Amino acid sequence: MQKQIIHHVFFWLKNASSIEDRDQLIEGLKTLGEIETVRNIHIGVPASTEPRPVVETTYSVSELLFFDDLGGQAEYQEHPVHKKFIERCSHLWERVVVYDSKDV
Repeated sequence: MQKQIIHHVFFWLKNASSIEDRDQLIEGLKTLGEIETVRNIHIGVPASTEPRPVVETTYSVSELLFFDDLGGQAEYQEHPVHKKFIERCSHLWERVVVYDSKDV
C-alpha cells in the first residue's frame, strides 16, 4: 500500500507588511488545487495563538497539500499549473521552506 504524501510549504514575503503581496500569493496558491493529483489543499497565515518558544510565526503564508503517493507529488512538481504559479509569484517571496512527510 502506498503512503500518503504531505507537502507543507512556508513562504516569507519580501514585502512582509504588504497585504496586496500576501493576497496575490494566496490567489496563486489557490490555483494549485486545480492539479489533478492534489487531494486536499489548505492555505493559511500565522494564527494568533499563545506565543511559545516552539511556535514559528515569522512566515507570511503556508500551504499544505495532500497526495495519494510519491508519484502524485512528482506529477505536481512538473505540472504546468505549478510551474505557472512559480513564474507568476516567485518574485513575491524571499524564502521558502518545504517539509514533505509520509504516513507511517
